[in-house]
Amino acid sequence: MTSKSGRERLGLLRVRDDVIVLHAMHWPDEIRDPAELLPPPTEVSEEEIEGALALMESMSSEDLEGPESEDAYTDAMAKIIEAKREDRELPEAPEPEKSGKVLDLMAALTESVQKTKASRGEGADVHELPAKKKTAVKKAAAKKQPAKKTAAKKATAK
Repeated sequence: MTSKSGRERLGLLRVRDDVIVLHAMHWPDEIRDPAELLPPPTEVSEEEIEGALALMESMSSEDLEGPESEDAYTDAMAKIIEAKREDRELPEAPEPEKSGKVLDLMAALTESVQKTKASRGEGADVHELPAKKKTAVKKAAAKKQPAKKTAAKKATAK
């Protein structure tokens, strides 16, 4: 068997049920030691551990209560599965909630920009920025002068 890179590979053919399965075998140099994959050991202070535990505690799902944290999809699927097990009629799907007002994003953006400009006391006029003038310092920096070889010349002159 030849791989995409043109390198020969060993293969093992097996029959499983009514299917022939090809297993690609690896050469010894292709197999890595699992110890190489371990992250390097690090020192962690008690303060860092306490901070991590506090963060995990604040993000725990036990604090979540109320209708906004309920999983309606899982609940509906459980009802459907239970109805099918007991050969009952499937529960009716609830009416979808009426969606909120649809906004024109460009209109909202334009309105927001106008309100911001009005709060700053700016007008709606747009002015071009003047072109920057090059200074003599920038021109001098742009021209590089070759390095001096005075030390080498003095050594040869002696």
